[in-house]
Order: sequence, then structure tokens, then C-alpha cells
Amino acid sequence: MPQDATPLSVYLPFNREVLGAQFEPAKRAAKNPDPVGNWLIVQDQALLVVPDGGEVRLPSGPCPPALAEHGDAPFWLGTLSDTPCWVISLPKDAAVPDGFQRETLVPMRGTKLPDDLLSLGGMAMQALWWESTSGHCPRCGERTERIEGEWGKRCPRCLYEHYPHLHPATITLVIDGDRCLLARKAEWAPGRYALVAGFVDNGESLEGCVRREVKEEVGVDVTDIRYVGSQNWPFPSQLMVGFVASYAGGDVTVDKEELEDARWFPRDQLPISPSRHSIAGYIIKNYAMK
Repeated sequence: MPQDATPLSVYLPFNREVLGAQFEPAKRAAKNPDPVGNWLIVQDQALLVVPDGGEVRLPSGPCPPALAEHGDAPFWLGTLSDTPCWVISLPKDAAVPDGFQRETLVPMRGTKLPDDLLSLGGMAMQALWWESTSGHCPRCGERTERIEGEWGKRCPRCLYEHYPHLHPATITLVIDGDRCLLARKAEWAPGRYALVAGFVDNGESLEGCVRREVKEEVGVDVTDIRYVGSQNWPFPSQLMVGFVASYAGGDVTVDKEELEDARWFPRDQLPISPSRHSIAGYIIKNYAMK
């Protein structure tokens, strides 16, 4: 069992709980403020930040002039310590303006951002994704309007309402005594293995998803499925739900359409350096390694 008593939701970046009571989402506020405050400038899964004495911070004040020419209007994400936070996107091929540096938000690319900026940047990315996919009614095609006090959109023609889409996925560590079952995809870096993961199907429980994904991808049965915790994963809009399960039988059989390889590893010889940024790393560190 984990030795760290810190709640998982607070331990992991990209979960809003990392920010605590400092952050108030814009949907709860009564009035859209003037576009002055902290700026979350997103460019292709990266955040533009300002160097500050060996660290980095968000740019602040009015909208940086170098961004105004790119057209997209900024939108209000919420308030951090009584300061409004604004989101704006920079095209992928646009040059980084003078005075800024570009830092990736993606853990697998070696992000150097602190957890609070990762969590704010993740929310900004998800909000941008929602804005880019919700501009028209999915029922009749009419231009949608923001529902006051909500992130949702309403169609003025047919009155259909829809809200930001989160896609739940399970991620599972399978344990059998002193060994763990790990898998890898062909496109991953050489030698990289990970936990078995997959999206929840329509009408399926989380536990049912664990059983099905493990059986489909690596061919074994599991039992004693235990919930560990969850992590918002804004690439672009997932909710990763972590589990640990016990091996219940069957031979490892790899689904070659999904995976390149899957195999058992001794718990003290795992080919993984657990990242503190992901729920997968948390599970491996606290439930697999001895």
C-alpha cells in the first residue's frame, strides 16, 4: 500500500485539486472581467512562459501585444488567487514572441513546468479543445451559444445543450505474486513498457472495462480489482482511472493490432522509471516496486 498519505488527486498534476482553493472556475463567476491578469498561452501542447530568476511564471497584465495579430479572442478560464486567468492559443507555426520561452506540457516529453502550471495549462488545453469542437450544434448544425454560468453550449435553433466531453479510460497494473504484467506499443521508444489501458465502452462499468481490456490486449483474466485513483489527462480530454488487479489465469496472448509485446517482469526488475506526473507512475511506485 502507498506510504504517502497525500490524497492522489492532490499528488498528481493536471488534477484541479493541485491548485486547492486558490482557483475558482470561470463558470461559477457572475461577471466576465476585463482581459487583464495571468495569461495561459497554449501552442501545440506547450505553454509560453516568462523566465524569472531561474524559474518560470505566467505572463501577466493585458494581453501581450505580440498575440493580438493571431485573431482568436481570449477566453476566461477562472481566477487564481483573485487574479483572472485568460487563455489564448498561438498557431503551431507561429514564432515564439521575444521575452517568452516555450515549455511542453507533456510529461513524456520531459516537461519542466511545476505542478501548478501543468494543472492550469492542462485546463487551458481542454478548454481550447472544447471550444474548437463545440462551435456548432451536433444535432442541427446551428452556431452554438455559451450557457450563462456554465462551460456548456446551447443551440439557439433546436435548444439542444451539450457540455465538455471527458473520455474515461482505465489503466491497470496486473500483479501475480512477485511479478507484474506490462505491455508496449510498436511506436513507443525502444524498451518502453507500460500498464494496460483502454477506453470505457458504452454501457460498461469501470471494473468491466478493466476485465475486458486486459483480456483483449494481453489474454489473461483478472480478479480482485481495486480502485487506486484518477487523473485528468488533457491530451486532449481524458480521465484516467487507475486500478490494481490480481492475475486469475490464462496465458499471455498479445493483441497485435494494439500492442507489440506484453510480458511478465519481476517486481524488483521493472523496465520503467515511474514518472511523478502520471497516475501510471504513481501506481508503479506504490503498488509494484518493492
